[in-house]
Amino acid sequence: MSTTTTDLTGLAAGTWTIDPAHTDIGFTVRHLMVSKVRGTFETFEGTIVIADNPLDSRVEASIDVASITTNQDDRDAHLKSADFFEVDKYPTMTYASTKVVPVDGDYVVEGELTLKGVTKPVSLKLEFNGVGRDPWGGTRAGFSAEAEINRNDFGVDIKMPLDGGGVVVGDKIRINLEVEAVLQAPQS
Repeated sequence: MSTTTTDLTGLAAGTWTIDPAHTDIGFTVRHLMVSKVRGTFETFEGTIVIADNPLDSRVEASIDVASITTNQDDRDAHLKSADFFEVDKYPTMTYASTKVVPVDGDYVVEGELTLKGVTKPVSLKLEFNGVGRDPWGGTRAGFSAEAEINRNDFGVDIKMPLDGGGVVVGDKIRINLEVEAVLQAPQS
């Protein structure tokens, strides 16, 4: 395993706020053993604190689980029910990083995901996409990240077997993040 890191040119130390209008928190899950259903969460917030040493940086995010959308209203209502996310009892999912590790020219963000009251370690494979100025005089950074979790580990353990074998909903959930963050002015 290489410890060479991606060039972080322009990624200034400081607090970066995740821009929900230009960020996508998506997931993919197998459906009926033959296809994949994709969905997103529409409402979330988070910060990325870049340290002078990028390996000391941290991320915190909070997601409104009721904001889930798969572009199918009946399915979304079922996902919000006690069969899946139980949003009335567990309205928020959170992620808090614990460390950043260089891996093969990119990074892995180790952290803890809390969903349905269960906290488990989740590693995000992270790619830094660059930094640029926006038309309003701000500075923005882009990141892509992915992970895979097992929904059963978080108590999303509904079993819906199919006649002849298999299940309606797969256990493995692929998480895909496209994040744009805005550097905040230093507090004085």
